[in-house]
Amino acid sequence: MKITKTKKIKITTPILIEGLPGMGNVGKIATDFIIEDLKAKKIFEIYSEDFPNAVFVTENNLIELPKIEIYHKKIKNQDFLFLAGDIQPITENGTYNFCKEILNLLEKLKIKEIITLGGIGLQKIPKKPRVFLTGTNKKIISKYKSKELNPKIYGTVGPIIGVAGLLLGLAQERKIPAISLLAETFGHPAYIGVKGARELINILNKKFNHFNPY
Repeated sequence: MKITKTKKIKITTPILIEGLPGMGNVGKIATDFIIEDLKAKKIFEIYSEDFPNAVFVTENNLIELPKIEIYHKKIKNQDFLFLAGDIQPITENGTYNFCKEILNLLEKLKIKEIITLGGIGLQKIPKKPRVFLTGTNKKIISKYKSKELNPKIYGTVGPIIGVAGLLLGLAQERKIPAISLLAETFGHPAYIGVKGARELINILNKKFNHFNPY
């Protein structure tokens, strides 16, 4: 895996928000919206042979390799990092390697907390998606707990697949506080979970008061 720095910037005890493609793409939609709304600056590009064996065609009719990016925004003395992209590693081993390298980078930056965003697939489109909370320990769950978040997630969702789940598990081993916010969405692969993404953004905005409601 190759991590390329695109911009030099001083970062202190950042909070990472991850949102890659997944169930309903709710995490990706929410994170992409926040990045655009805040005009966050890209500081890292990540390439890996564990990413899909394809290239994307850009708006300029050129090709580019699949990549995942990290963006930065400082708001009121708090550094935020956003892990975003159009793909995830395609193998289990690749996902482990990716998450380990991301955590190595975050430890160098003295990461404060990690928040991953994802979806819970339902058989029907939810009118008002609920958002569930889980994390690496009871202390951080208590810190983020609110009336909008349901911490009773056991039995509601199975294993949290991909980077959104594994990043938490490996962070726990390194004693890095981490949580996951999972919004209900329709479990069809073609469904775009805008409602779930909106709920995630609203919750993050109430917590940090920095992110405009979607």
